[in-house]
Parts: sequence; C-alpha cells; structure tokens
Amino acid sequence: MHTVLLLADVPAQTLPARSMMAFTLVTHIILVPLGVALPLITLIMHGYGLRHGDATALLLARRWSAVMAVQFAIGVVTGTVLSFEFGLLWPGMMGRWGDVFGLGFGVEGWGFFLEAVLIAVYLYGWRRLPARTHFLVALPLPFAALLGAFGIIAANSWMNTPRGFTLDAAGNPVDVDVRRAIFTPIFGPEYWHFVVAMFVTAGYVTAGVYAKGWLRGRRDRYHRLGFTVPFTFAAVFTPVQFVLGDSIARQVFHKQPVKFAAMEIVWKTNTHMPEYLLGRLHPDGTVSGGIKIPQLDSILAGFRPDTKVTGLTAVPASDRPTTAQATLVHWTFDIMVGIGSLLLLLALWYGVLWLWRRRLPVSPWFFRGAACAGVASVLAVECGWITTEVGRQPWIVYQNMRVAEAVTATRSASLWIMFALVIVVYVFVFGSFLVVLLKMRSRWRLADAKGGPRPPEETPQAELPETDTPYGPRSTGSRP
Repeated sequence: MHTVLLLADVPAQTLPARSMMAFTLVTHIILVPLGVALPLITLIMHGYGLRHGDATALLLARRWSAVMAVQFAIGVVTGTVLSFEFGLLWPGMMGRWGDVFGLGFGVEGWGFFLEAVLIAVYLYGWRRLPARTHFLVALPLPFAALLGAFGIIAANSWMNTPRGFTLDAAGNPVDVDVRRAIFTPIFGPEYWHFVVAMFVTAGYVTAGVYAKGWLRGRRDRYHRLGFTVPFTFAAVFTPVQFVLGDSIARQVFHKQPVKFAAMEIVWKTNTHMPEYLLGRLHPDGTVSGGIKIPQLDSILAGFRPDTKVTGLTAVPASDRPTTAQATLVHWTFDIMVGIGSLLLLLALWYGVLWLWRRRLPVSPWFFRGAACAGVASVLAVECGWITTEVGRQPWIVYQNMRVAEAVTATRSASLWIMFALVIVVYVFVFGSFLVVLLKMRSRWRLADAKGGPRPPEETPQAELPETDTPYGPRSTGSRP
C-alpha cells in the first residue's frame, strides 16, 4: 500500500526520463574504460618499443592508438547526448544546484577537449616526428584522460555527499564554496575506485583480444606481447582495486547508511548482522533465497560482530529505496564483488606463475578466463554504477532534492519518442564502431600475412597498409 502511494506521487514523466538516462549511461560507460586507460596502456607499449627497438611493440602501440581515436570519436557522440540530457531531463536539479557542482562538468569538458587535441597530435606524429619527440608529446595524454574522470566523479560524488553551500529561506543554495563542493567526503575513495576500475577493465579488455587469438593457435610474439603488457597492467591493479572497493564500501557505511542498508538488504538497525549473498528482500523485511552468513555484515562494516548496521526502516519509506530497488542494488553489488574476486584469482594465477617460473600459464583454462575477463570487467563497472545511482534513490541530490522534484515537465509521451530516437541513434553509432573495428582488424591481419611487422623505414611504401599514418615514429633518414 505504501509503495502504491509513493508511485502515485511520482510524475508520469519520471519513468521515461530515468529510462533514457539509464540507457545512455549504461551504453556510454562501455567506452569509458578505453577512454580513461587505453592512452596509458598504449604509451607503456610505445615506450617499451622505443627502449628496446622493438618493431612489434611499436606496431601494437600504433594500432592501439588508432582504436583509441575511433573510441574517442564515438565517445564524443554518447558524451554529448548525456550532457544534453542533464539539462533536458533534469532541469530542476541543474537550475537549483548547477552553480554548486557545475564546475565538475566544466573540468570534465576541458579534460575532454585537451584529450582530443593530444590524440590528434599523437596520431599525426607517427613517422612525422622524431621518435623521442613523438613519445614526449604524448605523455600528457593519460593525465588529460584522468582530468576528465576527475570532473565527472567530482560531480557524482557531490550528488552522493553534497556540501559546500548553505540554504536561504527559500531553500536555494547560497554562499557556495567550490573547493568543498568538489572535494566532498566521498570524492577521494570514489575517484580512485573509479580510475583503478577503468585501468583494470581496459587492461583485461585489451588482453582478452589476444587471449582469444592465443586460444585459436596464434602463438607468435605479436599476440604474446599484445596479451602480456595489458594483462600485467590489469593484474597489478586488481588487488589494489579490491582494497579500494573495501574502502569505498566503508565510506558508504558511514556517509550513506541507507544506501549501505540497500546494498546489504538490511531491514532493521541492529548488531551482529548477517551477510546475504544474493537473495531477495520482501516488503515485510524478510529475505528469501541467497546464502546467509551469520554476523559477517557487521564484521565487514566495522571489523567487529557487535557493529551496529543501520537498516532501511531507520528512515521513512519515502526517504529510502523500495524493496525492489534495494534488491537490485544488492544483486549488482554482489555481482561486482563476485567478478572482482574471480579476477583477483586470475591475476594471482598469472602473477605467481610469472614470479616463480617467468613464463605465461600454459593451461587453456587460464586463457579462456582471460578472454572472458574483459566482458566480466565491463559488467562489474556497469553493476558499480547501478549500485551508486539506484542506491541513492529517491534522492537525486542526497537528502536535498528528490528525483521527482528534478524531472522535466515535458509530457511522458514526448519523452518516450525521444528515448526511441536515442536508441536508434545509439544502435547506428555502436554498429558503426563495431564495423570500423572489424575492418581495421581485417586490414591488419592482411598486412601481417604479407610478412609480419617490419620497421617502417624498411617497409616499401607500396606495402604499407596505412600510408597516411604508418606504424612507427620516423627515425633519422626515413621517408616522410
């Protein structure tokens, strides 16, 4: 009955607005790991190739830089749509709070612009700049990518733990302190948890391409190097991400106790709380299904079984997620943690064998796991964002503005039409992205079939498959 009353108070346009925003976020975030972390992985490979005079490494770096550019172009489209949606779908939030947290979006825009310039220079510089100059010019590229992430996470962390303002008699924010608005209590844990997640995901996604080739019998140095560098990169950061994930969960426990209650489907405030692996929360507070581990939730939250964990009923029903939303948040949180645990085991398998015998694992099961790790990492990132956003419901600005207050007044029928158009555009955009990647792969395989990678200065111009942007930096005396 309470659920029905709550739904009756929500404007009709809330569902299509939230659906559209969720769809664009879920699709855009597929591209984010490559946008944030692929520049760094590419430069690591590039630097290795220059230091060791390795034509294969330079070939891989060149090809990854092409993928990076295509991904960035697609990200421009999806990111632009998201920017418009904030203003079109949530004018109540942007109108009242834009002056407080809007600087984060400005920083993200500057980072995006700087990254675009640097990617263009990096692509143009292949064989057109001296090797060392070309590499040094590209060094700021990973920092520009991190700057963009800084801006967007600053805005999101403010929505979760808003501060840096006071409210006047009309409830409008005044006396804005930009520094406090950006560096909120949860900003640091959320930012580094996000960045390392991007590093891990991009590393596993890139390595997964070559793991698949390895399973199909392509055991040459090209596939070995293409797998080893990004997989090592991801494996190093996987245990770091585990520690950061525990840290941010503890921050949520202290700063957003109701969200933590949804993540762990805790109904009533109490000590000695059990941990449920999966399971479903019902409106009467009971949990069905899942695996119950006594006292573990209290131990994880405060390192002691007598740690008091706030339950959902600590606040009125109108101020907390519904039981369906809490179940969704709990499942996405558990899936994220479960995937992270499996990736940690995979990284340990790789790391122990490498440190012990200085070789790659030979088991096909390892490479099957590595081939699936990229998709699993993307799924974990998606689950993390769902946990963050749905767990905050019904607030769009935590404890200051509800989603229903921020939504547009546009008719729901018009929003559904807009949503359908967005889906059509995104199908076309991502379809084009896939087609371009497949064509690039076919062209590169054709080039490799003609004799494999050779230094650019030794390759006849007629045999270069990409005459506008060849593989390696120009060395002294090479052709322009």
